[in-house]
Amino acid sequence: MFDIFPDQPSYEFPSLVNILYALTWAFILSSIIAITHKLTFRGDNYPKNFFQSMILGAIVTTMVMMAIGDSLARGLGVFGAMAIIRFRTRIDDPRDVLFLFAALSNGIAIGVYGYSISFAGTMVFCLVAALLNFTSFKSYNQKDVLNFSLSNTDFLLEMQKIMDVYCRDYGLMNVSINREKETRYEYFVVMIHPKEKDKLLQEMSKVESVNQLKITNMENNN
Repeated sequence: MFDIFPDQPSYEFPSLVNILYALTWAFILSSIIAITHKLTFRGDNYPKNFFQSMILGAIVTTMVMMAIGDSLARGLGVFGAMAIIRFRTRIDDPRDVLFLFAALSNGIAIGVYGYSISFAGTMVFCLVAALLNFTSFKSYNQKDVLNFSLSNTDFLLEMQKIMDVYCRDYGLMNVSINREKETRYEYFVVMIHPKEKDKLLQEMSKVESVNQLKITNMENNN
């Protein structure tokens, strides 16, 4: 059944056929992981660059592992070279980190010719991720920032009641006073249905004394 995954010894300079075979499987399996992440993603805007990062990261990791082989000297050299690179991209969701780590682990396994491990690991990981998506533990990680001003703070309770209807979760992030001496509120909100942001804003706009009503993506707000 697993004849397509031949046992490959670790040798110093693999042939071009073996290299292309490994890189092809790295692309296929990391694509399955990336597609699973996209299908189970909850939010408005799917980060396409993250999708590409999982696939490209697996291919790069495969190349690095094949280049290192059994050489300690090469491993130390690669470690020193990687230490020069500074990755400053912040990933807020631990689930995204695990998907990226799964793609990179897939590249590591294929880079040492562990085809069966990478195939089985990818299938089990994606299956569990898909099953969790249909349980009560599904991920709702898309946070937005809701801003509004009230000339009369007595209406804050009414605004919160509207958030109770449309938001799965929300919390106060900041309170300030603007130039018009109005109280400015900043909330993070997690929508029950992300496409109903317009309805949330329409309901809030009906509240007396509300001004400067705006909702933005938390990543764009930073």
